[in-house]
Amino acid sequence: MRIGAVVLAVVVLIVLLNSFYIIKEHEQAIITQFGKPIGDPITTPGLKVKAPIVQKVNRFDKRFLEWDGDPNQLPTKDKRFVWVDMYARWRITEPLLYFQRLRDERGAQTRLDDILDGETRNAIANHNLLEVVRNTNRTPEQSELETRDETGLENIKIGREVIRMEILSKVKPRTEDLGIEILDVQFKRINYVEEVRQKVYERMVAERMRIADRFRSEGEGEASRIRGEKERELKRIQSEAYRQAREIRGDADARATDIYAAAYNRSTGTQVFYEFLKTMEIYRTTLDSETTLILSTDGEFYKFIKRSGGR
Repeated sequence: MRIGAVVLAVVVLIVLLNSFYIIKEHEQAIITQFGKPIGDPITTPGLKVKAPIVQKVNRFDKRFLEWDGDPNQLPTKDKRFVWVDMYARWRITEPLLYFQRLRDERGAQTRLDDILDGETRNAIANHNLLEVVRNTNRTPEQSELETRDETGLENIKIGREVIRMEILSKVKPRTEDLGIEILDVQFKRINYVEEVRQKVYERMVAERMRIADRFRSEGEGEASRIRGEKERELKRIQSEAYRQAREIRGDADARATDIYAAAYNRSTGTQVFYEFLKTMEIYRTTLDSETTLILSTDGEFYKFIKRSGGR
C-alpha cells in the first residue's frame, strides 16, 4: 500500500508539473497536441496551463534574431568578381505560420540563406562594380579636382546604399508567408577577388605615378620660372648699380674738372702742376709694364722730366 501511494504521488506530481509552464518576457509559444498546433499563439508572459502529457509547448524568441551569411564570390554587371559578405536582422511576427512553415530557427536560417543569398546575387549582377563598392558621389578636394584626369573620379547613379535597400525591398515580400519579417540587411564586407585586386592596385600605382610626374613637371617649371626671375632681377640690380656708379663717377669727374679749372686760373705754377697730373693720368691709363715708350725732346712728358732733373 505504501509503495502504491508513493507511485501515485509521483504520478500526480509529474502530471501537475507537466500541466503548468512559464512563458518568459522575450518568448512566445505554440501549443501542439500530438504534433498539431491548437489554439492561438501565446504571446504574453506568465504562468500558463496546458493538458499534461498530450500537449507540448513550442517556444520561439520574440527578440530580433541574427542571420549571418557566408562570403560569396559574385559577378557584377561589368563582369568583375567580388567577395560579398552580408548579415541581416529578422524577427518572428506570426508564430503559428512560422511553426507551420519552418518549425524552428534552424529551418528559418536555411530558408533565409536561400532568399537573402539569391536576392543579393541578383542585385550585384544587375549593377557595375563602381555602383557596388561606392556609396555616394562625394565632392572631391581641391587636389583631386586638379588631378581629375589622372584619378578618373567617375560619378555613380545608384551606389551601395541603394543596392542594399533594393535587396531589403525584394526579400521582405518573400518572407511574409513564412511568419517572419526582415528588419534590416547590411553589407558586412565587400572585397575584390585576387585577380581584380591586383589590377586595382596596379591602376592605383599607375595613377599615383602619373600624378607624381605631373607635380614633378610643374615643380620643375616653377623652379625654372623662379630662376629666370632671379636672373632678371639680379641683372636689373647690377644695371641700376652700374648706372648709379657711373653717375657718381661722372659727378666726381665734373667736380674735379671744376677744381682743376679753378686751380689753373689762379697761378701758372698750379697750371703747370695740373697739366703734369693730367699727363701722368693719361700715361697711367694707356701704358702697361710691357709697353716701350720712346720720348721725343718735344714731348710734354720729356719736358716735365727735364724740368724736374734741372731743379
